[in-house]
Amino acid sequence: MKWRDLPDGVLLERSFLFGIVGIILGTISIVITKFQLFQIPMGPLNGVSLILQLFAVGLAILVIRKRKVSKEDKEKAQKMIVVLAAALVFFILTI
Repeated sequence: MKWRDLPDGVLLERSFLFGIVGIILGTISIVITKFQLFQIPMGPLNGVSLILQLFAVGLAILVIRKRKVSKEDKEKAQKMIVVLAAALVFFILTI
């Protein structure tokens, strides 16, 4: 089954999950780096965080681009894109 064929609610749920996991991983990376808790490289964790956030934004955009989308789902997707884009810019600038 293709991602495009999934219902809008499922795509929005997955977008939220990928986004929140990406934000949590990015926050963990920043905390470890700033407080120097461990002396380990944070590059891979930052990469996974950014990839998950980009994937979440992509899923939200996929919902908006569908033809028959309810108004509530479209508004949720727009809000999710704004929040995820702001988080993505924040984590890119903190690297």
